[in-house]
Amino acid sequence: MSKKTDRINRLIDIIKTKNGASVKELAAMLGVSEMTIRRDLDVLEQHSIVNNVYGAAIYNPATDNPTFKGREGTDYDLSIPYDLSNAKSARDIEKKSIGAFAASLINPGDIIVIDTGSTTEMLAEHIPDDTNATVLCYNANILNSLRLKEDLTLIFSGGKYHPQTQMVESLQGVELIKSMRFTKAFISAAGVHPSLGITCVYDYEVPTKLAIMQSSVEKILLFDSSKFNQVKPAFFGSLTDFDTIITDDNISDYWKEMIQSKNIKLYTVLGSK
Repeated sequence: MSKKTDRINRLIDIIKTKNGASVKELAAMLGVSEMTIRRDLDVLEQHSIVNNVYGAAIYNPATDNPTFKGREGTDYDLSIPYDLSNAKSARDIEKKSIGAFAASLINPGDIIVIDTGSTTEMLAEHIPDDTNATVLCYNANILNSLRLKEDLTLIFSGGKYHPQTQMVESLQGVELIKSMRFTKAFISAAGVHPSLGITCVYDYEVPTKLAIMQSSVEKILLFDSSKFNQVKPAFFGSLTDFDTIITDDNISDYWKEMIQSKNIKLYTVLGSK
């Protein structure tokens, strides 16, 4: 096991045992700089092992396997950040079901916008080839899924390409979105928390998400149930900003009651048990 892997596994153990610690405390315990701890915590956040809440690292109890070991006993490559291709393989059954159901909500003549994300990619893949609608997107994989559907009017808002998420974004793209109006916006989330709201991994996602929310009649939030009680670094909305939520049936009764109490439409699809 590499020195870095060993340190991060020790970091996980400390945070789990103490149920939270500051960067300064962790640096002192492990005998490294605060910058090193921040880099390690970034890796753990990207893999949903810890959450950063008001400057404290909090262990995520939903993590299935908080030990960094690669296949066949090799060390896990901790330098790899969040990558959409990895996200797509997690909760694959739920994401496909959510995407298929979301696609069924698209009506002929709709003007829709599809956000970047692994679940929204599944939505794009499940749009029938003969769908007559206008679609704006800004994700390379989603564009590739839609480009051969001849009955779609397809708009791609260009800009800087981000390989980790496949997102393409720019100020000009945001202005284009603000100048348009959509019947439905399908929006992804990496974290859904009862008090800290709806969050995503990267700050650069936020301006585009806000623009599509401001420009759409119906705002539809798509995510699998593992995202409940998660907090990611970039905040972009509250639960009440959305009209509809589509998730899988592993949702807890607590979240069902909360969503319904806010008069938000809730659809659940079959998930893996």
